Amino acid sequence: MSEREGTTRPREAATLRKPNAAALKGAIQLGIGYAVGNMSSKPDRDVLMQDFSVVETVFLPSDGSTLTPAHHFPDFRLKTYAPLAFRYFRELFGIKPDDYLYSMCNEPLIELSNPGASSSWFYLTSDDEFIIKTVQHKEAEFLQKLLPGYYMNLNQNPRTLLPKFYGLYCIQCGSVTVRVVVMNNVLPRAMTMHYKYDLKGSLYKRRASRKERTKSSPTFKDLDFKEMHDGLYFDPETHNALMKTLQRDCRVLESFKIMDYSLLLGIHVLDKKPLTRAGRGDSKKGQKVLYSTALESIQGSVKDPEPVADDDTFGGIPAKHRDENLLIFLGIIDILQSYRFIKKVEHSWKALVHDGDTVSVHRPSFYADRFLKFMSTTVFKKAHYFSRNEDELSENRCVVFPMKRDPCLNVRVLA
Repeated sequence: MSEREGTTRPREAATLRKPNAAALKGAIQLGIGYAVGNMSSKPDRDVLMQDFSVVETVFLPSDGSTLTPAHHFPDFRLKTYAPLAFRYFRELFGIKPDDYLYSMCNEPLIELSNPGASSSWFYLTSDDEFIIKTVQHKEAEFLQKLLPGYYMNLNQNPRTLLPKFYGLYCIQCGSVTVRVVVMNNVLPRAMTMHYKYDLKGSLYKRRASRKERTKSSPTFKDLDFKEMHDGLYFDPETHNALMKTLQRDCRVLESFKIMDYSLLLGIHVLDKKPLTRAGRGDSKKGQKVLYSTALESIQGSVKDPEPVADDDTFGGIPAKHRDENLLIFLGIIDILQSYRFIKKVEHSWKALVHDGDTVSVHRPSFYADRFLKFMSTTVFKKAHYFSRNEDELSENRCVVFPMKRDPCLNVRVLA
């Protein structure tokens, strides 16, 4: 439902464009609950090409109707994009309809802060499983066009650090239109993140602002990482799996001409604080979603996998920094940006003033190469051999960090 320009005063228009937060969250939950319940009555079948372009629309008046329940929110219209395709994606990741409904509708959504430059709002389900992000019209349109290729990629390789999309919806309430996408949660709220980074592989103005640094849990950027860390070290097997996954994912994004994405990186220092389960809310026990954790996303393919995350690690990847033992959480985010004309213009004027190779916005192939180079040379490193002191170095003797096998994680952990 489009807004008619010139029919309201500026102050009134601003008020209309900003929906009541509680009403918006309630409408999102009610709308998703209705859409999922409606899909459960439809028989399972193979996904067809035309299913990716389907948009189902329903009006939900506050008094209810023969098809919809009564509610205490303002009347609103719900659009569900490609419902059959997204149902397939949820099934691929082992998400049962009842679990999806429980996560979405059992408790109020938790509003999160947005560290990025976008104007998106973020909500988290109370059980820590799903993120709901508002997206612009062009981003929603781009995601729908991306779905056939996304479907093919997930079928070939469900173990990926790319976002896992579980649903795309549009809520129209009066003059307000909000589009939301449901995704996997990369950083578990129950795990303290001692460091958070949004990394692009670019160095131009890639430093957290003063305002961001004053937050209790700031999100730092590329230049901050170079100053604060000298790399995160993994055992060779884990490092190879991680880099292989990143390389494969970046080539997929490049093939779709996608760029300006980031790696969201969370670091939990095991030596600082004991693990905590605080903040998980009244959630069902056990992991609901397959391939949803960082560790699962980079492990080799196996038939009929079982979730490997447990209450102690939340699926974090074991790593080491100097003498600190770490758990790493990560995922590629913000992939709904294609190399459109606006990006070409943005890069052109930046390159006139600055080195074109350092700016964030670049052609997809260069962006992917620079992103991977930064990750492989600056962020993620192999824990092959380390010199304990200068005497050993002068004698050309190196000492390997001892490794032990964690039976719960089924990977080698740096001791």
